[in-house]
Amino acid sequence: MHEYSIVTALIEQCEQLALDNNAHAITRVEIKLGILSGVEPSLLNTAFDTFKLEGICRNADLIMHIQPLVIACNDCGQQTEHKQRNVICSHCQSNNTRVLDGEDMMLMQLELEQNEEQMG
Repeated sequence: MHEYSIVTALIEQCEQLALDNNAHAITRVEIKLGILSGVEPSLLNTAFDTFKLEGICRNADLIMHIQPLVIACNDCGQQTEHKQRNVICSHCQSNNTRVLDGEDMMLMQLELEQNEEQMG
């Protein structure tokens, strides 16, 4: 299950950002998850809950924003949004399309608790 390696990398990124910002805890991790990213949201959530237990993310909530698939049709020029894995243009039924969004997983926002001695 590659969600484990993805979560490991995500938590490492969160830990580095916390260190860079003098934070002692992360309370919220917000990501954008494209439906063509190849990541299963429920498995990612389970992996996050499993791997966060030992570190700075142990009390963090994982918030996932599922990004629909956005495609542009090279034949009719229309741009469409799909909530399912479908690259066929809904306007002209062409498969001559290109993906504009919905393939990535991105860390969007972290909520950090800073160390008290660093706060003014």
